[in-house]
Amino acid sequence: MAQYIIYFNQQWVGEHRPEWFAERGRLANEVVEEMKRAGVYVFAGGVDENLDNAFSADPTGGTLAITDGPYRIHDVHLGGFTVVEVDDDEAAKVWAGKVAEACGWPQEVRRVW
Repeated sequence: MAQYIIYFNQQWVGEHRPEWFAERGRLANEVVEEMKRAGVYVFAGGVDENLDNAFSADPTGGTLAITDGPYRIHDVHLGGFTVVEVDDDEAAKVWAGKVAEACGWPQEVRRVW
């Protein structure tokens, strides 16, 4: 078995009405419950969109620096992710497809080493 992270950048979500998001939330929760029943669920969650709530840990200057805010301002940032534990890439693709359809926006998938 291998673990895969299925994730999206917040900018991939797009602009939608609150009702649309409510329906997507219901569908995403159904996929999470399906993952749990299938025994592949490890973790899933959205990431706080407010970058003012971020903080960073940087050891590259020789002394660990903990600072408020993102490490570096980017045009894109992580919106949420799911971790599944499945047999292979093909199974990860199936779950990524279910997550993408439920959420209504693209998902990227990478194996966790």
